[in-house]
Amino acid sequence: MIHLFIFLPLLAAALLYLFPREWRDEVATALSLLTLGLGLALWASGGPSGGTGLFTAPWVPALGITYTLQLSGASLALALVTAFMSFIAILYASRRIPNPGPMLAMILAMETGLIGLFAARDLILFYVFFEWALIPALLMLAVYGREKRMSALVKFAAYTLLGSLLMLVSFIGYKALGGSPTFALPDLRAHPVTGPAQTWLYLGFLAAMAVKLPLWPLHAWLPDFHEQNHDSGVPDVMGTLYKVGGYGLFQFGITLFPQASLELRPVLMGLAAFTALYAAWIAFRQTNWKRLLAYAGLSHMGIVALGVFSLNEIAVTGALYLLAFQALYTGALFLSAGMLQDRVGSLDTRVGGVMTQAGTLGGLTLSLWFASIGVPGLAGFIGEFSVLLGAYQVYPWLAFVAGLVTIAAAAYALTAFQHTFWQARPLGGVRVSDLRGPEWLVLGLPLAVALLFGVYSAPALRLLQPAVQSALATLGGSQ
Repeated sequence: MIHLFIFLPLLAAALLYLFPREWRDEVATALSLLTLGLGLALWASGGPSGGTGLFTAPWVPALGITYTLQLSGASLALALVTAFMSFIAILYASRRIPNPGPMLAMILAMETGLIGLFAARDLILFYVFFEWALIPALLMLAVYGREKRMSALVKFAAYTLLGSLLMLVSFIGYKALGGSPTFALPDLRAHPVTGPAQTWLYLGFLAAMAVKLPLWPLHAWLPDFHEQNHDSGVPDVMGTLYKVGGYGLFQFGITLFPQASLELRPVLMGLAAFTALYAAWIAFRQTNWKRLLAYAGLSHMGIVALGVFSLNEIAVTGALYLLAFQALYTGALFLSAGMLQDRVGSLDTRVGGVMTQAGTLGGLTLSLWFASIGVPGLAGFIGEFSVLLGAYQVYPWLAFVAGLVTIAAAAYALTAFQHTFWQARPLGGVRVSDLRGPEWLVLGLPLAVALLFGVYSAPALRLLQPAVQSALATLGGSQ
């Protein structure tokens, strides 16, 4: 079933053009919903902790490359969120974008790449899915982006390709120096690289993950990428699902580079805390909703990195919780910005007075912002609080610095919301219609999930905690 879960979206993308144009929306929606159902079935069939066993088969035996997959713990949680938000993105794209067939095919193809990289347990297979997921993201920006999309595309591609090249060199070096027969994660863990070589290989891997997380100063591609993507916010949703940075640092960084992770912990935690606070400060100055959301996401990823780099069980669990559920409410906020742009023709935060004419849009947007800024009762609070609590046990002063982000987040989010939804409507402004049709589901379903896992976190924690304990066990009690 794991293979069908991974490749069904790609098959759907290929088959989409066999159907008449007027049926493509329904076919894409149905198959994305079927993919989500398969993911939930995998979770249910794996017992309380969910997931699948390890599947491995030779792929390129001469080079030691295997087809090794497993979905459990953090990888299954992120794969489920990916399937869910891909369904939401398709639901909105099919009704917002004229002739949406190409966009729907790109979303489905990217979904396969994302689920595949979460499932991969072979480093070269991980690299293949890593690059695979980039292609639809680049195509969506190139085909559907705004007037300055090419400069944003070149910047995005340059950062990502440089990072991925360093990652590939690190992977090849790890296998060569450790003497592992294959690139499969179990074999590599059985043949570890130690000493200074581990640190240098970790730095190469870290550079790639820092680009995709991202962390300061490797974040410059992010605001332009979001601002120049299609106004609907659909490509931005898929971008927020590309959680390879935080996931890779957890799944491969801790287990393959345990001593390097410990040695660099103070520096990396400091960098993460600075990224979170810096991004929140810059977000406060933004007047474009997409750029604001880009910096808000960067700030969240700083908190995620703080948790992962701390190597503390509570903080790492909170980081993965935040990593998964941040995609829900941030993705939905991008779609909310797209709905606003569709109504007023602008993504400026200073349009004013929207709440008086579109109360439901305003109410759901505000609720999603509450999830984003970590209000208790919503999923964001559990992740952020756990990270800060765990980080405090390692370096209290860094936890304090990162804790300032919660204040800054409330300031930038509520200020921008007030300017858009509460300030006086300009004279001559167009009338703003409220939510209609499936837009209720597009915003309401992610909010409902964030609320559910904000008040009942046990199922997600049962999924994440065994994976965190297993990864941290490679440190040998040194954390």
